[in-house]
Amino acid sequence: MTLADPAAAALQARPRLVAGLGNPGREYDRTRHNIGYLVVDELAARAGVRLEENRAWKSRHGRTADGCHFVQPLTFMNLSGEAVAGIARYFKIPAAELLVVSDDTALPLGRLRLRPGGSDGGHNGLRSIIEHLDTSDFPRLRIGVGSAPGTELSSHVLGRFGPDEEPAVQAAVRRAADAVEVARTDGLETAMNRFNRSAEEVEPSPPQAATKITRPSETA
Repeated sequence: MTLADPAAAALQARPRLVAGLGNPGREYDRTRHNIGYLVVDELAARAGVRLEENRAWKSRHGRTADGCHFVQPLTFMNLSGEAVAGIARYFKIPAAELLVVSDDTALPLGRLRLRPGGSDGGHNGLRSIIEHLDTSDFPRLRIGVGSAPGTELSSHVLGRFGPDEEPAVQAAVRRAADAVEVARTDGLETAMNRFNRSAEEVEPSPPQAATKITRPSETA
C-alpha cells in the first residue's frame, strides 16, 4: 500500500475528531447502543474537557488543548452522519483523521476492533456517516456488546446492560478510551496492534500510581 491508499493514510494519521455514537435522552442512558457516548464521556473526563450542546452542529462537543474534537451526535443514531460530517467539514478534518466509536453485536461483550475503514456492518450510525461523508474510508472503533439469539436486534441494542455485565462494560469503556489515546499519540496502526487482541491476550502493564479523575459537571 502507498499513502495514496485511503486505508494506508488512515493507519498513519492521528485522530483529530473522535465521535462516540448513541441516542440522546435519559431513556437511552447506558443502553448497549450508547456505549460510544460512554467512551467519549471517559475521554472528556480524562482530558478535563467539558462537553457542551451545540445546536448548530447537532451534538455535544468539546475540544482538547491540543485540538482534538470529542463529539456525541444528538441526531439519534440513524442520522449520526449529519453531526459528524458537519463538524468534520467545518474544521476541515479529513476522513482519515476521524475515529468513530460504536457498539457491535457481532463481537463478544467488551471485545474491541479498530479498523481503518470498511462497510457499515449493518450499523445504522455508521451507514449514516458513510452516506454523509460519501466514503467508508474512515477509522472506527467497534466495541462488542454481545448478541441475544431469539431477541429482536433493536430490543437488544436499546436495552440496558444487566448488573452482571456492568464490570465488563466499565472495563471495556476504559480500554476503549486507552485505545483512542494511543491512536492519537502513536497512530491507528499501533493502537490496532495493541488493542485488537482480547484483554486476556495483552500482557499486563507495570503497576502505576492511581490517578484521581474529576469529571466535568454535565450541562443541563
